[in-house]
Amino acid sequence: MRHKVAGKKFNRSASHRKAMFRNMAKSMIEHESIRTTEIRAKELRRVVEKLVTLALKNDVPARRQAYKVLGSHTLVKRLFDDIGPRFAGVPGGYTRVVKMGQPRNGDAAPMAIIEFTREAAAAVEEAPKAAEEKKTEE
Repeated sequence: MRHKVAGKKFNRSASHRKAMFRNMAKSMIEHESIRTTEIRAKELRRVVEKLVTLALKNDVPARRQAYKVLGSHTLVKRLFDDIGPRFAGVPGGYTRVVKMGQPRNGDAAPMAIIEFTREAAAAVEEAPKAAEEKKTEE
């Protein structure tokens, strides 16, 4: 029985599974959207949302914890400077999993796209609107 055992094993060893999710998290932060199987996307969501929560703290220990997962200073900088501020004041739900209609060729695995809920362009557009509202109030 698997009582209180969280996460899927994916028929891999623990180290292989950890490496797989680290690589997928790196790609997710670099490209902001990746295509993978539904089950992997749902499990990746747990990893990426924890990283975004660390980015909202924006202190040195949080950056070090994010570096342990990402292993790249440029990705940590992108996470904390670009992605984290988009979700300021948002209590959760930083990613969405969109199921694709077409299964994968070869094994017919159900595919999905995992992406951030707020896109970079939307965050850039909201900033000038907030500045305009502030000017009108004065």
